[in-house]
Amino acid sequence: MVMFSGTNGTSRPAVMPMDAYRSGDEFVVQFDLPGVSPESIELNVERDVLTVKAERGSGYGKNDDVRVAERPRGVFTRRLFLGETLDTGNIAADYDAGVLTLRIPVGERAKPRKIAVTAGAS
Repeated sequence: MVMFSGTNGTSRPAVMPMDAYRSGDEFVVQFDLPGVSPESIELNVERDVLTVKAERGSGYGKNDDVRVAERPRGVFTRRLFLGETLDTGNIAADYDAGVLTLRIPVGERAKPRKIAVTAGAS
């Protein structure tokens, strides 16, 4: 699985830290998205590309006198290039405590299998 990061429309990279690992017969990908409403998260799969898009608002009104604004906000996008061996039709997504967790099953053809060896006729 190859991954590339997107941007949030400015010159700095998007803030969507990620962990990805294989656990048994699935890949698990976790994104830190604190302060993001679950309704603002979009997941799309097109061919072998999974796109994660999320939006974080400011939390303050336009008439508020903001003194410090260091937390990233706006629309963030991250693309994952998935291998052919993953079952993209059965991705499960869960969002809890600011962490988006995706579970992507490994396809049958990519699972390890034993090959029987037969003895030739003597």
